[in-house]
Parts: sequence; structure tokens; C-alpha cells
Amino acid sequence: MSDPDSDTGSGQGRGSAKGDTPLQEPQPWLRPASLRELFFAFNRLALQGFGGVLPIAHRELVERRSWLSPGQFVELLALGQVLPGPNIINMSIIYGDRCFGWRGALAASTGLLAVPLLIVLVLASVYQRFASLPMVNGALRGMGIVAAGLVVSTAFKLWKTLAANPLGRLWGIVFAALMLCLVGFLRWSMVWALLGLGSASIALAWRRLSKKAAGT
Repeated sequence: MSDPDSDTGSGQGRGSAKGDTPLQEPQPWLRPASLRELFFAFNRLALQGFGGVLPIAHRELVERRSWLSPGQFVELLALGQVLPGPNIINMSIIYGDRCFGWRGALAASTGLLAVPLLIVLVLASVYQRFASLPMVNGALRGMGIVAAGLVVSTAFKLWKTLAANPLGRLWGIVFAALMLCLVGFLRWSMVWALLGLGSASIALAWRRLSKKAAGT
């Protein structure tokens, strides 16, 4: 399949920095050369994502393939987080659509879900037979700890993107801490926490960008 943005004779194209947002670095970024490559990339990261796909997605899309910059990854993560449904599935649909339209969205989401769905169905039937074994329960608790560690490590990797955020690192830390307190400790509903803090952060970012645009 020909890619309208691909370089001649290169197998991969580079996107334009013309549409970059404040979270995106103004540098060219690679993109999948075909729907097949997009499908198998998301299939690969899904099969590695034991206990959580998000850290593997960052390593695969940002560090290994350079399809996204750290800022672009944060942009997709933020958008996928506020939309209904699992954030990684939302991210796959958005990214696939950006590359190849609805066919890319279908290829990326199918690659992410198809094989893991079959594996989960098999494991679910096996788990019903062995769930009472202490060894099985201990293994699941151990995997939960590993998954939490993966998420924390990804958060540290994305820390540097706050410098390019319109809010800056200080306000980013403030809003992150408030969200942690509301959801983690006060047990607020995620919907109300996002509506409240999300609206406040958007308003503050819009105000800062407006001032910056007025000063240029």
C-alpha cells in the first residue's frame, strides 16, 4: 500500500511538524509503512504487555520504532484517558486513524486485541479449574506488583515532557497530586475528578497560551 507521506525508496515516511501541538516536539517522526506493519506492531506490544500494555506501548512506539515522540505519546495518552473505554485501545484507534484513516484504526485495534483475546479466553477457562491453588493466587499478586512498577517507570520516562507542556512542571505536579488525592485517597469518581481538574487545567493552559500568543 502506498503511503502519501512516505519518502521515495525509504520504507517509512516522516510526518510534518506543521500540525504539532505544544506537547509535540517540532521534529519529524517516523510512521508505519503499511497496514500490515501497523497491525503487527500493535500485536507485538499487546503480547508483551503482561500486567499492563501502557509501558510496553511507550517502549515500542517511542523508543524502539520512533513512531511517536515522548510529547506525542503523552498527547495520545491524555486523549485516550479522557475518552470512554481503555486508554490503550483508544490510543491505538486514534494513532491508526492518523496514519491510514479508518483502515488504520481497525488494523491497530485488531492487532492489539485479536491474539490476546484468544489467550485470555483459554487462560480464563484454565483459571476456573486452578483458582483455589495458593500458588496461582500468589502468582497473580506478584504480577500485580510488577504491573504497578511498570506504570511508575513509564511515569518517570514521561516526566521530561512536562517541560514542553503549557502548564509547566510546577502546575503539572500540582494537578497530578490533586488527582492522586481525589481518586486514590478520597475515592472520588474518576468522571467527576476529570471534569473538575480537567476543566481547570484546560482553562489554565488556554489562558497561558493566549497570553503567549498575545505577546508574540
